[in-house]
Amino acid sequence: MNNTTYSAKKSEIESKWYVIDASGKPIGRVATEAAKLLSGKHKPTYTPTIDTGDHVIIINCKDAILTGKKLDQKIYRSHSGYIGGMKETSARVMMENTPEKAMMIAIKGMLPHTKLGRQMIKKLRVYSESEHENAAQKPEVWEVK
Repeated sequence: MNNTTYSAKKSEIESKWYVIDASGKPIGRVATEAAKLLSGKHKPTYTPTIDTGDHVIIINCKDAILTGKKLDQKIYRSHSGYIGGMKETSARVMMENTPEKAMMIAIKGMLPHTKLGRQMIKKLRVYSESEHENAAQKPEVWEVK
């Protein structure tokens, strides 16, 4: 009986490109699918300590929805590091002005908060419209349930 655990090597990793359409879908549902693809958990070769994930393109972020009263009650906070440097933005303002940033924040929170997570987030591209500049990579469509 072989008791060795499989661990993917960098040379064995093949990354694909996926495109996710966020129109009419909740931000959290799209973010969980994107985080799963970025970390590689959908592959049988998944290794927690190695970036085995794929590249993800998210389009139509402006048409993504927030369920319940989140549009009025959710607040995005950021701090500059200086005294009095906290900035607060409501979800309604964030979705009107920069829906891509709202999607990025949701996905980043679902990835590991380590060097590996920072490496994974670099493989994400988010667009508010349906056009994207990564057609040369021939991305496959990934359906969100």
